[in-house]
Amino acid sequence: MNCIIVDDEETARIVINRLITKNGNLNKLADFSNAMDAIKFMNQNEQVDLIFLDIHMPAFSGFDFIQTIKNPPKIILTTSDRNFAIEAFEYECIVDYLTKPITQERFDKAVTRAFSVKKSITVENAPIQQGVAAESGQTLFVNIDRRLIKIDMPSINYIEASGDYISIKTEKKNYTVHSTLKKIEDKLPDSIFLKVHRSYIINVNKIVDIEDNSVLIEKNVIPVSRSNRPELIKRLNLL
Repeated sequence: MNCIIVDDEETARIVINRLITKNGNLNKLADFSNAMDAIKFMNQNEQVDLIFLDIHMPAFSGFDFIQTIKNPPKIILTTSDRNFAIEAFEYECIVDYLTKPITQERFDKAVTRAFSVKKSITVENAPIQQGVAAESGQTLFVNIDRRLIKIDMPSINYIEASGDYISIKTEKKNYTVHSTLKKIEDKLPDSIFLKVHRSYIINVNKIVDIEDNSVLIEKNVIPVSRSNRPELIKRLNLL
């Protein structure tokens, strides 16, 4: 996987270079001390697969850099500041968030995720800011009262949208999150979840009964739109 480093600190670039060398699965094309030079390089080189990107850089932040690039490749944030973890969740190209100092083990884990996961981010010991749900493997993290609450995806019964909020209904508890159904749909595995209505996503494994244009999950009747019903029927293990 071809990669570049964008970090204004020379020491940080040296460390990441060393981590890349020891990984063995990466081919470093170049490293840059500022975002503008990296943008010029990327405009002329389409083979960049992964960027190790610092957030805090003079005049042009890491997030400014991401917003400037058309069709950005996968990005692993490398920073000493944990305060932007939730903001990072908003960018689908970001696959992980590494806080300095970075160990080889944690670095290798992030690279493995970059190879295998399209939309995933793991944040360790990060404080909470405003944000929405973020996916990590088979768990979903949601921001509730400035706390990141981990939810096991298989425990989710269904998700209901109402305006700018969604309600995540689980086996034991319900969570209300400031987000949209589209954002959370992109983070859920297709093997388990299905959007059956403009306001509902269901866990197909939780279906108790189907009648006409509705499904029963526990004691809740969920509407199924006519356009989504064929896909629902296709997903069922019919006898």
